[in-house]
Amino acid sequence: MRILSLHCRGYRNLQDVFFEPGPDVNVIWGQNAQGKTNLLEALWLFTGGRSFRGTKDSELVMHGTDKAELELCFFSEEREQTAAVSIADGRRKAELNGIPLPSPGRLVGHIGAVIFSPEHVALVRGGPADRRVFLDAALCQIHPGYVRLLNRYQHTLSQRNALLKDIPRHRELEDTLPIWDARLVSDGEMIVRERRKYLECLAQKAAKIYDGLSRGQEKLSLSYLCTANDFSSSLRQERERDIRQGFTGTGPHRDDMEILLDGCAARSCGSQGQKRSIVLSLKLAEAKMLEAVSKEKPAVLLDDVLSELDNSRQDYLLNHLSGCQVFITCCEPAQVQLLQVGKLFHTEAGTVIPGAPEE
Repeated sequence: MRILSLHCRGYRNLQDVFFEPGPDVNVIWGQNAQGKTNLLEALWLFTGGRSFRGTKDSELVMHGTDKAELELCFFSEEREQTAAVSIADGRRKAELNGIPLPSPGRLVGHIGAVIFSPEHVALVRGGPADRRVFLDAALCQIHPGYVRLLNRYQHTLSQRNALLKDIPRHRELEDTLPIWDARLVSDGEMIVRERRKYLECLAQKAAKIYDGLSRGQEKLSLSYLCTANDFSSSLRQERERDIRQGFTGTGPHRDDMEILLDGCAARSCGSQGQKRSIVLSLKLAEAKMLEAVSKEKPAVLLDDVLSELDNSRQDYLLNHLSGCQVFITCCEPAQVQLLQVGKLFHTEAGTVIPGAPEE
């Protein structure tokens, strides 16, 4: 998959921008608040997901205008295709090859991409929920059925938790718990199987990428931490505790992904540069997993990735991501001097202009 062009009108602070990236590495440089991240965000919307910054759709429209329009031309499935996204009145609509889609989410699977932003370092230093979200989001991109499985599990979990809160006042309701337990176990065990299988492959790829970033000086390892090896048995054993607490305390909604660096928990022993390198390895490994399923290389979007990385790791990112179309933003012009092959773009006041920093 290759992005050929992006046309933005009325989006964030971007002016009437027509952006034609190169097929390899594209470095987008400029000072803060000039439009670099907005450009990556606009590209990300075509994956069918929402803003990776957690922004509401209504906030994506340029101040003073009533509509944002985005048009993407891309090459995929051995042909040139087009997609369009428009945002008005707080709602987003999408088209693919001129045909309106029932929802923007229907773009999923047509335009593959992975995104890194500084907030994603929470994958390492944050809590288990951040790592579960990463695993589930990655699985949703490669297995559309996983979305339905996850939604069904969350619905059953919500119903069980509501019942747990009611039982102390109506003890007869406890007799209905086995019904919800059976549904929770059925879907929960499938979720754990899918996560384990995915993580097993991801761990191998991420370790190899991290080895390249660290020049073989450090070893990354990942493993799945399950709160209930026998989910059904755990639910029975913990039933009284769950009733007292009013929520389900065990299951895939409480599981975690362990991240070790040279055998030590990266959350506590890793430096900022190492944590950033770990997340980059995870994201680039995610791209390889997506490619294995779709048979096409996804776009790699890296926002403010070069800061807190030494020159060796910057060089690896800029010059050793062969075969992928990569988009990297940075503030310091000196950082892009490491680029050997690729295209440079300067952002200023919402404009995007091809060009390198002046000597």
